[in-house]
Order: sequence, then structure tokens, then C-alpha cells
Amino acid sequence: MSAFRIYLRVVSSRLPPEEISDRLGTEPDSAYAVGSRRRPQARPRNHTSWMRHATAPGTPERPEDLEPVILGWGMDFASAVGDLVESGDATAMLEIVQEIRDLEDVQAKGIFLSEELITWLSTAQASIDIDQYILHDCAEDD
Repeated sequence: MSAFRIYLRVVSSRLPPEEISDRLGTEPDSAYAVGSRRRPQARPRNHTSWMRHATAPGTPERPEDLEPVILGWGMDFASAVGDLVESGDATAMLEIVQEIRDLEDVQAKGIFLSEELITWLSTAQASIDIDQYILHDCAEDD
């Protein structure tokens, strides 16, 4: 079985999360600011990260299951992201995280992005970052 998480991440070394929200016209699902720390002993972050998660009921089997969520954010939102990127104040990327638990699962093979999603990403001037993690039990002698 394979599971996917997808989120839009806007990164800036200059803008706080609140200003990114103002410029995009919506609040993030999660964010952290320059200077914040994950743990007290960790180094301060050197950039702001503003994230909007694509979520759907259940566990999405494929990225296509989450595409309608992203497209549902609308082209006005994509344009606002694109304007922010164009200004040079931030970068944007669509993060696709896949956890592969069954190496034989045909659903875990390949990632398809529709023409509509590519158009949305182009309008948002967002890159794509794909992280894939294979999680399985290995035999002692493997």
C-alpha cells in the first residue's frame, strides 16, 4: 500500500507568515517564521515557510485523488501565488510525499499529474518536489 501527502509550500527569507497570508488572501494550514525553532536547542530557522495541505477523506491511494482539492483552491489563488513568486519575495513548490509500504503494489508505481494541475502550477509559478520513502520490513540476512 502507498500513501500520499501533498501540500503547497511558500518559502520566503523576508516575509512573515502573516504578510504571505495577506498577499495570498488566505490563511495557511501551518506556518513557521524566520527565527522560530522546532526545539529549544535547534538553530533558528532562516526562512518563513507557509503551507496549505491538500486533504481528502480517507487515505489517498494516488496523487490524482488529491488533484481536485488543489484545483479547487482556484485559479485566483494560483495567480496570487504566482504574483508573490514573480515579485521575488518568495518561492513556491508543490510537495508530494509518498510512503511506499508494499513494493509489489501497482498503485505505488508512477506519479501522474494532469494537464489541469500543470496549468495551475504554471500559473502559481510553483515547482514540484517529490519525496518517496520505502517503508518495509527487511529480513535479517537482506
